[in-house]
Amino acid sequence: MRDVLNAHAERQDLRTAGGHPLRFIPQGALPSGAAYEAHIAATGGVPTRDNLHDFFNALIWLYWPRTKAALNARQASAIARDGIGAVRGAVRDAATLFDENALIFLRTDDAPERCLTGFDWPGLFIEGRAAWGRSCAVLPFGHALLEKLVAPYKSITAHAWPVHVASLEAAAQTASIDAVLADMLASADLTTSDFRPLPVMGIPGWCEANRDSAFYSDAAVFRPGRRTSAKPGQKC
Repeated sequence: MRDVLNAHAERQDLRTAGGHPLRFIPQGALPSGAAYEAHIAATGGVPTRDNLHDFFNALIWLYWPRTKAALNARQASAIARDGIGAVRGAVRDAATLFDENALIFLRTDDAPERCLTGFDWPGLFIEGRAAWGRSCAVLPFGHALLEKLVAPYKSITAHAWPVHVASLEAAAQTASIDAVLADMLASADLTTSDFRPLPVMGIPGWCEANRDSAFYSDAAVFRPGRRTSAKPGQKC
């Protein structure tokens, strides 16, 4: 598996934020006591086991290389500053959530993000159903999220990261979104409150059962929220 992944990484000339060529290495090649993210930043070597979790992580490196590199740089910088302790700290907590469970929420107007931020699930998924594919869409990022979706269940909830785009057609060229996210993650004051919870099985087309509006009546999944304000989504 790693040989195939490395061939793709070499073909794309993928590199860390510090310029090290990216390569996927055996987990056993990670030196004892070395921090995972710090090792990647210092060497370009991504410890990769033969399992779905690490396979999806590698695919995200190939698909979102600049964003992954920016996240890694933030993690490594925090580790260099604070060391490895029982508590990661706000930036590393947010970076880890992004890395593991983020879903990029693209929208061309304000209404879908308003519904998402306000926990207005009927507005987002029922009354606003026609907006999906026209004025809003999602792109997976978190590799743990992808692993869960191999055997999906109703309560899977992503950490959505809103991004305003001029058009969904332009956003299909993910290199531009990758660049925007990377630039933002390189300097933003990341906190876990920047995310919006999004039960992904509610997305039209993701689950046959959600064609019935009663699907959204499950308050254990489509929970009422208390968010009163949030940072606006990133623009590109």
